[in-house]
Amino acid sequence: MRRRPLVRPVVRPAGAPLLRGALVGGAAYAAGRSAARSSRREQDQEQAIADLQAAQQAQPVAPPPPPAQPVAAAPPAADPSSVIDQLTRLGELARQGLLTPEEFTAAKAKLLGV
Repeated sequence: MRRRPLVRPVVRPAGAPLLRGALVGGAAYAAGRSAARSSRREQDQEQAIADLQAAQQAQPVAPPPPPAQPVAAAPPAADPSSVIDQLTRLGELARQGLLTPEEFTAAKAKLLGV
């Protein structure tokens, strides 16, 4: 009959599995917590971006102001009726607020050749 060799059980120190488990568990806990914090931070940023975009879309967009019409006074014309028509037009522009009093005076002086 053959004898089987004696097999001795492997004896490990009692504290090693607990220490290893604590290290592995602690590292996993820290990694999970960091991932959750990062995910929460990203969600907060996405929410802030969505809020800003909604606020921008909610604001009414004002049409751009019409371009200022330059006052191009013509040189004194030979026909007095055209000068009167141009002065009338300048007066209407000033009444509508499209010309300041200084611009009106300067255009009138240029039109009259003064």
